[in-house]
Amino acid sequence: MKKNSIFLEKNGNIGWIILNQPDKRNAISKNMWELLPELLETAKNDKDIKVVVLRGAGEKIFAAGADISEFQDIHSKKDVSIRYNQIILEAEIMLTNFPKPTIAMIYGACVGGGCGLALACDLRFGDKNSKFSIPPANLGLVYSLHGTKLLIEKVGPSVAKDMLFSARFVHWEEAQNIRLLDKVFEEKDLKVKTIEYCNALSNKSSYTINSTKKIIQMILNGQTEDNNITLDLFNAAFTGDDYIEGTKAFLEKRKPNFN
Repeated sequence: MKKNSIFLEKNGNIGWIILNQPDKRNAISKNMWELLPELLETAKNDKDIKVVVLRGAGEKIFAAGADISEFQDIHSKKDVSIRYNQIILEAEIMLTNFPKPTIAMIYGACVGGGCGLALACDLRFGDKNSKFSIPPANLGLVYSLHGTKLLIEKVGPSVAKDMLFSARFVHWEEAQNIRLLDKVFEEKDLKVKTIEYCNALSNKSSYTINSTKKIIQMILNGQTEDNNITLDLFNAAFTGDDYIEGTKAFLEKRKPNFN
């Protein structure tokens, strides 16, 4: 049975979202942008899934960017073009605000819209063939404010300007130095190490991780003082099941078993 061009695959506590257009270098079609929020919603509601990993099909490329073969039809009409851009923005925002940890596992090239997806994830793990480019300057296009904000958060404004002005490729070693990549592994080790990391997170308190992620995003969005949301997250922890189990395990000198 042929799988969709993007699909969710569950393996233990990991939800794998796979960009599945290997014949097009995993280029992201309009339909894939439309389906991504549905897959994220499914992963969010699945209590067994603790971490979501986004990857391209195969071990050669993450994504070659948007499916440019669709551009002539999409951008020939202004209303269709505006709606397409809105679909992409909504998918990227939903990924950015997804409550569970997200990791982009990157083999090879991560370009344009693929880079946008990787930036919307919490962490980016790559192999020693990974490289990044955001090419609107080659096409006479403008990168979105949301995508630009995510890039600046990772690499800072000067490097973001360099990448967007030049549309050049940033290879894995430089990508790690500028914090575009969080971890780098040999190609043969990337998936194994990513799974190991996901399994380690799965053994920690989901309440702590998800609450921390929410607070960090609020800070990145400009919040500098506590409000009712942050105080509730902080105070509710002391009556939560994870706190009860965590302190009990500490006193009993064993590893906690968070459900």
